[in-house]
Amino acid sequence: MTGFGKITVQHEEKKVVIEVKSLNSKQLDLTTRLPGLYKEKEIEIRGIIKDRLERGKIDLAIYFDNAIEAREMALNHTVIAHYYRQALEVAATLDVQPDKSEILQTIMRLPDALQVKSEEFSEEEWQCLREGIEAALEELNHFREQEGEALMKDILHRISLIETFAAEVPRFEERRVEVIKQRLLEKMKEWGEVKNIDENRLEQELVYYLEKLDITEEKTRLAQHCRYFIETARGEAAPGRKLGFIAQEIGREINTMGAKANDHDIQKLVVNMKDELEKIKEQTLNLL
Repeated sequence: MTGFGKITVQHEEKKVVIEVKSLNSKQLDLTTRLPGLYKEKEIEIRGIIKDRLERGKIDLAIYFDNAIEAREMALNHTVIAHYYRQALEVAATLDVQPDKSEILQTIMRLPDALQVKSEEFSEEEWQCLREGIEAALEELNHFREQEGEALMKDILHRISLIETFAAEVPRFEERRVEVIKQRLLEKMKEWGEVKNIDENRLEQELVYYLEKLDITEEKTRLAQHCRYFIETARGEAAPGRKLGFIAQEIGREINTMGAKANDHDIQKLVVNMKDELEKIKEQTLNLL
């Protein structure tokens, strides 16, 4: 389920921005981007996220809003002096009159000429950061809850449509049976001209054929699965995966009904039910 949370926290002169985003995923896939100062807390930060979020592709980014001020720079005298001596030696070797000011400007752009002063990470700062992370996750969860409510409303509406289409099947079923019987009677008239037919065996085969076309069990199971789907959607806090399994069972009954239908109008209803079910399956992937 998608979501977004952003919190800015202030500790002394540091202003830290915490952003967390989530996309749909069957498992918890977590990516973190932290300043070097907070790397030692990465395992604890991941634990906080895992406790709050069950699944999803999660991207957490923490950065300083005033990064320049937060990182105090200092000249690395030892490295600069080493660079300077080497530059003078090269100039003497090439018999070039060096411009000392230009040499210094060049050296200041070389690696390690500047060094970052070591920063201290206090327990007070960690508590401030932790509270900010929890607040960002709370904001993300609120975003996901709002989206989940809208998705659930749409899913339940589509289950209701499936129930409506299924309720129309009996309207065509009686006519369907009559048409099948008429076809069989016409065939039996043709077979009547054939000698040595075992009448009992023929009757048994006809009964077996009619039973194979009966969709009473499929209609009953479909209605049960739809009721169970609605009960699970309304009664469980994180029903996403379970609803996906129930949707598979609903699809199995609809497919069997379509295979047995042997009727144009019932087939149209089956197609409509399949269309709504596919949309439901897509939506359940976005639910926790």
